[in-house]
This record gives sequence, structure tokens and C-alpha cells, in this order.
Amino acid sequence: MRVGILGQKGGWHTEALVAALARRSIAAECFPVTQLTARVTARPRLTAAATSLDEFDVVFVRAIPAGSLEQIIFRVDALHRLEAAGVRVVNSAAAIERGVDKYYTAALLEDAGLPTPRTIVTERWEDALAAFQELGGDVVVKPLFGSEGRGMTRVSDADTLYRVLRALELGRYVFCVQEFVPHGCADIRTFVVGGRVVAAMLRRGNGWKTNTAQGAKGEPYDMDDHVVEMSLRSAEVLGAEHAGVDILPCESGGYSVLEVNTIPGWRSLLSATGVDAAECLVDHVLEGSG
Repeated sequence: MRVGILGQKGGWHTEALVAALARRSIAAECFPVTQLTARVTARPRLTAAATSLDEFDVVFVRAIPAGSLEQIIFRVDALHRLEAAGVRVVNSAAAIERGVDKYYTAALLEDAGLPTPRTIVTERWEDALAAFQELGGDVVVKPLFGSEGRGMTRVSDADTLYRVLRALELGRYVFCVQEFVPHGCADIRTFVVGGRVVAAMLRRGNGWKTNTAQGAKGEPYDMDDHVVEMSLRSAEVLGAEHAGVDILPCESGGYSVLEVNTIPGWRSLLSATGVDAAECLVDHVLEGSG
């Protein structure tokens, strides 16, 4: 079996997958996503660092780096093309498209009947100001494309919001305004692989951000049936073979699905729970590719 990994060479998650595959006597080849070259009416259809990807059995996607709109679209289009050539891409191009876009994710969750925070997305700063009032005057302004809590700003003052929106306007960003949900500075990260939740942790932050990249600490979490069901349905809605699902335990009661990550990290999950998601993911993929 020939397996490739699109991601940062030497990166922690890339190396975790390389090691998990090696333990099964499979040597993975690693390539940066930024080195893709696609051909139409010629072969190979897709190369990475001059290596044809058409002949691979499985390609794991570990990163879609930040870039221009054209770069992002090309990278995902190339993954679609690779799938059309019969290569199994994990996660699929469609799942990555859905998960990378916070508006698209939230809309799919709502359409599936899953609870998710009220969110308003607009290109006009005047409409974003109005959204602030509509959402109760305590909101989180977040990047439409983003991860690890970077760039998110909680705003509860209209004048401060005005300055934040004007600054974003200079970069021609879309305004994504979401109601702030009180959650006691903690959330739940579950990790779904192949239709089952393999591990979960409670992340406790020093402030309202609960991302481990922002200093939050993870600890094992004993899930109830509701959390398990919400996690599985969230991954299914996005069509993800594996996903990191962020769930808020609301102070008012119940849960709310905040995000579904379709290129999820698991380093802090391993530290908190001892569960190696790389092993779970590789086993799942090999079982389905035999």
C-alpha cells in the first residue's frame, strides 16, 4: 500500500501519522501542500514535489495552509481531482471545505437540528453593528477561516465593536459575529474516528477562550450519551471520517456545538487522555482500504 501525507514535514501530527503507519510496516511519503502541481489533459493529474500522487492508495491531509483565495481554492480543487482519480483522501475535499468555513459549518449544523450559537455573517459593517444588538450586545467576532482561537475577539461595547469592524474592513474581511455563550471558561473537545468517539477532554481556560493553543488545560472527560450523539452527528453532517468536535456545556443548561474541525489536532488530547488518535485513524483507514 502506498500512503502519502500532505502536511508540514517534521510537524508533530505528520510525524505521529508516519510513526503509526511505520508500526504497521507502511512507509509514508510526506509532501507540503504548497508544492502541488495539477495537469489537465496530461498525466500525472497531480504531483507534489515532482512525485505523482495519482498512484497512491491513501493520502492524509494534515494542513491547508493560509494563503490567498486562489491558493486555497486550488489546493482543495486538487484534492477533488485526486479523489476523482481513485485515491482515498482523508478527510475528503468536501469535508475539508465544510469544516474550514465557520459559516458553512454553523449552517449545516443548524439545518441538521443540532444546537449551535446564533451567528450573523455579513460584508457590510453597518449590518455587523446591527447584528451586535440583535445578538444581545455580547458577541465574539471571529475569522471566517481560522483555528486555535487566533483572531477571535469578544466585544460587549458598541464603540469598541465599531473600531474592530473598521479595522477588519481595511482587510476586506467578511464579518462573522456570534453570540457569546456563557460556558464557565470550559468546553468539551471530542474526537470522532470512523463513526465512534475515541476520546474526549474537558478544556479549562484562564479566560473565555478554551483552546489549548491559547493556554487552556485539558483533562479526561466522561461523556454522557447526549455528548456522544452530538459528536457523531456533527461529524456525519460534515461528511468527516475523523473530526474534532468542540461542544460548549452552557451555564444555562444543555450543550451547544461550537465548531467541527475536519483537519483536527490531537496532541493535547493525547496528553489529557492517553488516547493516540493517530493509531485510531490509521487503523480506521487501513480497515476500509484493505
